[in-house]
Amino acid sequence: MLEVSGITQIFGGVTALDSVSFAVHKGDITGVIGPNGAGKTTLFNIITGIYRQTAGTVTLEGNDITGLPPEKLARRAMVRTFQNIELFGGMTVHENVMVGMHTKSRSGLLACSLKMPWSISEERRIREGALQWLAFTGISDLADHAAGGLPFGKGRLLEIARALAVEPRIILMDEPAAGLNSQETLALSLLIKRIRDLGITVVLVEHDMELVMDICDRIVVLNLGRKLAEGTPREIQENPEVISAYLGDDD
Repeated sequence: MLEVSGITQIFGGVTALDSVSFAVHKGDITGVIGPNGAGKTTLFNIITGIYRQTAGTVTLEGNDITGLPPEKLARRAMVRTFQNIELFGGMTVHENVMVGMHTKSRSGLLACSLKMPWSISEERRIREGALQWLAFTGISDLADHAAGGLPFGKGRLLEIARALAVEPRIILMDEPAAGLNSQETLALSLLIKRIRDLGITVVLVEHDMELVMDICDRIVVLNLGRKLAEGTPREIQENPEVISAYLGDDD
């Protein structure tokens, strides 16, 4: 589904990523973990077109997407969420998700201004579709609330709902459990599994090891900008190099 090959990123004289390569299989939940400063978010920013890497390629479903900007990746059904929630705070929850359906809109400014019949029909379809994604993520009761006033956990769900409104084939989540309490994290794990059950491939950066080990099919471990290990949750748990990277060497 997704392949990164030889990804290298140098900022000034600092190598943030050094020849990182791995593949994500269709229908899997893949975790990317590592200590702080390992290069996880930098890698996500490269995959999703926010950064342009120093070297290496990114392939989506066999097509080279290296360097494509986020809006073009969205049209290719790749979306992401952010470590720090990014919402349109002055818009309602419902409107935020409608924005996520922009790739499904065909009416231009003139048609909308003149309230052409097909434009009205399209807006009705987008409104209804957005409500369905709010229901899927469990926040349909907040549809008319201002997004900027949401509690943190609900804001996280809204960001996911907006990403799903694009109808992606793959979604990348950057620390989705950050700032959530234990009950919210449990609900998030169930939601991610339901997203996978829709046929959407999931890749996530996460520090909550209990969540990662519970939901991921495969895990990639980064350390100091390099891929340290890759395997199933059990293989990663038992890997001495991974244990050393997280806990330090035991003399």
